[in-house]
Amino acid sequence: MSEVLDNLLYSDEHEWAQQAEGRVVRIGITDHAQHLLGDIVFVEFPEVGASITAGDSVGSIESVKTVSELYSPITGTVTKINETLETSPELINDQPYGGGWIFEVEIDGEFADVAGHLLDAAAYRALVGE
Repeated sequence: MSEVLDNLLYSDEHEWAQQAEGRVVRIGITDHAQHLLGDIVFVEFPEVGASITAGDSVGSIESVKTVSELYSPITGTVTKINETLETSPELINDQPYGGGWIFEVEIDGEFADVAGHLLDAAAYRALVGE
C-alpha cells in the first residue's frame, strides 16, 4: 500500500504539489508512482526559468524498468530543481515526499486558485484504489 499524505494535492498523472513559501510550489512524484517505476536511476528536469503549464510534460524519470514522462501539476515558472537528484536519483524511491522532491515553481496568484483542479488525498487514494 502506497503512502498518501493528507497535506498535499495530487494530479491524475501521479505528481504531488505542496505550497512552500509565498507563491512557490514544490513538486514531486507520489509514493505510488515511484513503486510502479521501481529503482530510479535518472531524472531529466525542467529548465530553471522555463514557463510551464499544468499538464505539460516537463521532463522524465528513468528507472531500471522504464522511462516515464514527468508532468507539471501547476502552471508557473520553474525556480529551482533538486540538484541532489542529479547524483542520487534513488532518493525519490526512499523519500518521495521529502528529500526526493523534483522541482519548484513560482505561481501567478494564490495557490488555492491555481491548484483547484488537483485531487485531495482522499480523491487520490480513490484514484489509485487504496
